[in-house]
Amino acid sequence: MKRILRLEKIFIAQYLKQLIEYKGDFIVGIIGVFLTQALNILLIGVIFTQIPSLKGWTLTQIVFIYGYSLIPKGIDHLFFDNLWAVGQRLVRKGDFDKYMTRPLNPLLYVLIEIFQVDAFGELIVGILLLVSSAHIVMWTPLNVLIFVISIPFATAIYTALKIALSSLAFWMKQSGSLLYVFYQVNNFAKYPVTIYNLALRFVISFLIPFAFTAYFPAAYFLTKKNWIFNIGGTMLVSVIFMAFALWIWKKGIAAYESAGS
Repeated sequence: MKRILRLEKIFIAQYLKQLIEYKGDFIVGIIGVFLTQALNILLIGVIFTQIPSLKGWTLTQIVFIYGYSLIPKGIDHLFFDNLWAVGQRLVRKGDFDKYMTRPLNPLLYVLIEIFQVDAFGELIVGILLLVSSAHIVMWTPLNVLIFVISIPFATAIYTALKIALSSLAFWMKQSGSLLYVFYQVNNFAKYPVTIYNLALRFVISFLIPFAFTAYFPAAYFLTKKNWIFNIGGTMLVSVIFMAFALWIWKKGIAAYESAGS
């Protein structure tokens, strides 16, 4: 673990040096993230100017769910965004070979190589939303502990999805488009799943379980109900989904053949 953390520190330092050379690109990226989240929040506000509640959920409650959703998404974006490159170009162009020739686990190398600083935009917005709506939650020491524990498991669901779908590139040569389509489902999880029909609830809860990255754990703090399903389910789903993703990655590595020209 100490070796991994040391390597992560080295990779972060190198990536930050690259950002110094392209300050404009970094600033534009941060601004873009803030604008995107601001528009989404504005949309929620517009909806609630017309209706007092959404299937029993108040504006403040939805703001809390939305804010919670940005924390695991932002953490995954910050540390593990390089998985997109595997599905989009690394395998197709043959650049994945470098990961196979280094004295480091290929997946670990992919995960720690990039430090995506513009993810701080998502994290800052998420924290601000949680702080603005925190008064509706009773923050006992136990709830604070559960909150801290739940975030890494929710993050693991995002990372597992990216690992699983980027691994398909080992057979398809390129899976970035498929990863993008599945990843967009997370937009549904920023709102209470009870507002959707049963089919969509099932999809975002158990097939592409983004509901466990936001709604279900956040609902526990808001309602104080079903902690076994909402929190325990988040932990269980993340472990199962990650195990499945790692299995696909292992199979993909075994089937990998260098591509490119």
